[in-house]
Amino acid sequence: MPLKHALLGFLSYQPMTGYDLKQHFDRSIYYFWNAKLSQIYPALNRMRENGWLTMEVDYQEDRPNRKVYHITEAGRGELQRWQQEPTDVSSIREPFLIKVFFGGRLEQGEILAQLRHQMRLHQEQLTAYHEKVREAVQQNVEATGMVREGVFWGLTLDMGIRYEQGWIEWCEEAIDKIESIDKELMQ
Repeated sequence: MPLKHALLGFLSYQPMTGYDLKQHFDRSIYYFWNAKLSQIYPALNRMRENGWLTMEVDYQEDRPNRKVYHITEAGRGELQRWQQEPTDVSSIREPFLIKVFFGGRLEQGEILAQLRHQMRLHQEQLTAYHEKVREAVQQNVEATGMVREGVFWGLTLDMGIRYEQGWIEWCEEAIDKIESIDKELMQ
């Protein structure tokens, strides 16, 4: 399960709280994997039970106590085992493609509006990847000094960029095909 392995990966950099881990998800890998606090805390508890983590309480007088999680050698071993294991191709679960699949039931203008909207969303995401996310990756590298890791962070961002570019190209082609349907049927 990628969630527990993503958590192990972040904890291999440094000890963190559940909240810290959520912040790391949101600032670094959200464009290809996300997690909610309601998922993170139960996963951390299961990982502790597996012996992959330890937890210490950082007592604070003026704020709630912090639970700080540390990866163990067993956790590092599990992370390494998982990283070395081949990964299968994931299946696509994309609600918009269900709309497209049944798009023949819509008027041409309706499905074209849906496609154009989807294309705008992917264009906005692509812009964010090129600007905000690329900048965040660079800032993370500079803040942590993790230059080698930064190369790999950049590789995942590059894949996100290609993913968005693929969506945009597909939307453009789909729009062209749908616009030509009525022209071909009228001849």
